[in-house]
Amino acid sequence: MSEWWTYSLTDFLLFSPRTYYRLFELYNKSVWPAHIAILVLGTAILFRARRGDGRPIAAILAAVWLWVALAFHLERYATINWAATYAAAAFALQAALLAWTGVIRARLDMRLDDVAARAGLALFLFALVVMPAVGATLRHWTQAEIFGLAPDPTAVATLGVLLMSARIHWHLMFIPLLWCAFTGLTLIAMEAPDAFVTPALAALAFVLAAWKAVTRFNR
Repeated sequence: MSEWWTYSLTDFLLFSPRTYYRLFELYNKSVWPAHIAILVLGTAILFRARRGDGRPIAAILAAVWLWVALAFHLERYATINWAATYAAAAFALQAALLAWTGVIRARLDMRLDDVAARAGLALFLFALVVMPAVGATLRHWTQAEIFGLAPDPTAVATLGVLLMSARIHWHLMFIPLLWCAFTGLTLIAMEAPDAFVTPALAALAFVLAAWKAVTRFNR
């Protein structure tokens, strides 16, 4: 039996890269034309963020996190990866936290008045537009990962929104950050050329959130 240190990330991969990206292709085909509705919701988030209205933004984010939990992780990803059932539970928990904090308690006030908030806006736009384009360019447009439908851009977009909040809600950032680290390891194991994009964006969001929290505390 080989020693544990002789294993690599690839040895723990339960599926091939072809199977993984084929999953997105079939998923996109099955949920179409939900992509149009998601584009409308993404635009609504931008509009509401500029108006400082966090409650509808939190409602939209809670809805898409729950959708990804059920429609992607539980119904599809779990067919090739048993760990997806735990991811589904985490995404459902994130939906509940967003609903509680942002909708019921109305604590997600948007303010685009500092560097971190404007970087969060850029991060949200990156997840909404650039991440699907990168995936479509590297693979095929039918395999693009879309905000609100796929987990990676949904997590990154949520981190962007949380940076736009007047105060940092660390309990809302934990699951998106954790997912970005997990998906980064998965993509590295698959030797994907864009493996470091999502974890790098998450690391940037964490640094900006910490900086914003410290500067707000010192005021």
